[in-house]
Amino acid sequence: MGLEALRNLVSDSMAIDMGSASTIIAVRGRGVIIDEPSVVAVNKITGDLIAVGDEARKMQGREARDVTVIAPLVDGVVADFERTQAMLDHFVRQARSGISHFSRRAIMSVLSGVTQVEQRALLSAAEEAHISRVYMIEEGQAAAIGAGVPVDDEHASAVVDIGGGTTNVAAIVSGSIVASRAERIGSAHIDAAIMDRLRRHRGLTIGVTSAERLKLELSSAVEPKEPNRKLNVRGRDVQTGSPGAVDITAAEVYGVTLPIIRSIAEEVRSTLTELAPEVAGDIFDRGIILTGGGALLEGLPQYLQKELGLPVKVADDPRFAIVRGLSHLYEEPLLLRRVARTEPLLLIDTEDTAFET
Repeated sequence: MGLEALRNLVSDSMAIDMGSASTIIAVRGRGVIIDEPSVVAVNKITGDLIAVGDEARKMQGREARDVTVIAPLVDGVVADFERTQAMLDHFVRQARSGISHFSRRAIMSVLSGVTQVEQRALLSAAEEAHISRVYMIEEGQAAAIGAGVPVDDEHASAVVDIGGGTTNVAAIVSGSIVASRAERIGSAHIDAAIMDRLRRHRGLTIGVTSAERLKLELSSAVEPKEPNRKLNVRGRDVQTGSPGAVDITAAEVYGVTLPIIRSIAEEVRSTLTELAPEVAGDIFDRGIILTGGGALLEGLPQYLQKELGLPVKVADDPRFAIVRGLSHLYEEPLLLRRVARTEPLLLIDTEDTAFET
């Protein structure tokens, strides 16, 4: 067996979608291996990492007094460099197969309009995780491929990826982006709006986990069929500081959801108005494809269809569209080189590390 063949045996080629809300990693030939929240638990005194992902999320809102749970990525970009490195390293180690000790290649998604500094932060995090070559691909491109848009399609398609912290709008022709825009607004802003509503109008402070539960169970982009349907939520009374609880209705949650959905629709509309006439004509015929976790919000396709006057459909398993698209690029090496934002950067010397333990 030659050195190249042996290297392929002990290395993993990964597709990494590291977002504000979740980190999803697929390994070539093995599918999605990691799908966990992008949060870490840290000891406030020592700075040591205590837990990552699902384990850290379980602590959120119920941390010990010397522990804090943080999201090192905010609105799709690195906010805490050291914690992002540690989080990615943890997930990559988990994703590797038992015999693999380094990753030969990774394709990572980045936001449209990401700065060189922000991109370098992600590359450095990959370096710490012992990934030798990294390609950076725009989210919109990956989402389109993952949603089933053929890479050789000469007509334009529009994809709207709604994540936790960002919404990415992209028009794609022949596998390449002809227009794109990323705005830092996403489904996590609904959580924040619910928390704000309860604090200001109901006198109750609740945690992120409770807000997310209310969003998942009550939130809708269209008027709810049962506006008086209610859930009881517990938290801390604003005035007394004592434990408290209130009932919140689907109509109240709809009221705070709507302004955020309206902002997302405006961003989509703004991007579409900047398209070339032929591209706009294609999209008028075809409509738009929704991807990302936010695409699962009840009534969102109907709302956007009405606001934009275009057909709207949701991709299969929209949360995994980006990582599917990134994975597919391993099968299209020429396209990968053409659409990568950078030349694949050699981050570590694979000759020296191929057989590290």
